Amino acid sequence: MTEPLRVAAIDCGTNSIRLLIADYADGQLTDVDRQMRVVRLGQGVDSSGAFAPEALQRTFAAASEYAALIRTAEVARIRFVATSAARDVSNRDAFFAGIKARLGVEPEIISGAEEAQLSFTGATGGLAEVDVPGPYLVADIGGGSTELVLGDASGVIAAESLDMGSVRMTERYLGSDPASIEEMAAATREVDALLESTSVPLSQARSLVGVAGTVTTVAAVALQLTEYDPGAIHHARISAPLLLDTTSWLMGSTRAARSEVAAIHPGRVDVIGAGALILQRLHDRLADNLVYDELLVSEHDILDGVALALASESR
Repeated sequence: MTEPLRVAAIDCGTNSIRLLIADYADGQLTDVDRQMRVVRLGQGVDSSGAFAPEALQRTFAAASEYAALIRTAEVARIRFVATSAARDVSNRDAFFAGIKARLGVEPEIISGAEEAQLSFTGATGGLAEVDVPGPYLVADIGGGSTELVLGDASGVIAAESLDMGSVRMTERYLGSDPASIEEMAAATREVDALLESTSVPLSQARSLVGVAGTVTTVAAVALQLTEYDPGAIHHARISAPLLLDTTSWLMGSTRAARSEVAAIHPGRVDVIGAGALILQRLHDRLADNLVYDELLVSEHDILDGVALALASESR
């Protein structure tokens, strides 16, 4: 057995910033620590085109926390990737400088193609062992965008990033508490139009694999977990009726009602309904072609893909 290499992967999206510290040996990752902070970096970006000062400060505070964890763990290599929220903002330089000052590495604004490959690699490792037939559609519903990646055992077949996410859709359409029928209908039309326009051949998918915070939160609510439990969520299978019931409740409930659910992180309370809607409409579009009419949930995602790539490059 080779000596383990300790790496740290950080993924910064529109809504959250996440850290994975892992040991890599013999082609496998072993988790040392996983952390998530909801920082809402994309607050107001859809309308302003810039990161809000308070959003940058929240993100920098989380980065400082992660830097301390990384130092304590004696990590050999770090990689920080940023996706949807940081691609087009006018004050990107301030974001870059703040992260480098705290973590010693510059954020990488990765391309859609690389994001797709990393997400697919992280999400699909081990699926053959749990009877999940390919091709797989891996869905990562973020705050500002949704990544769809179709692939099989040989790799990625097609991928696209769609401009719909839990924060973006909430800010655009779901202003009432609870959301009105008219608001829900407008959001649904937008989601359906984007799914209709995607270049990814959705009809080829035989399994739907959902990853990252929106999907894992929906799963935690569906499973009625009293606290977030990664072990219970990883490779959980959410049936079509249960997914529909969960989405209906999340969309129709008040923020106060959602805040009483222990499995929903406070930073997701106001946007999880929109995320669930995207997930539901995606499932409905795939349902006729799925081998099992369900959602498979994976705790492994782009973070694992980034860590694997980082470790492999250094060998």
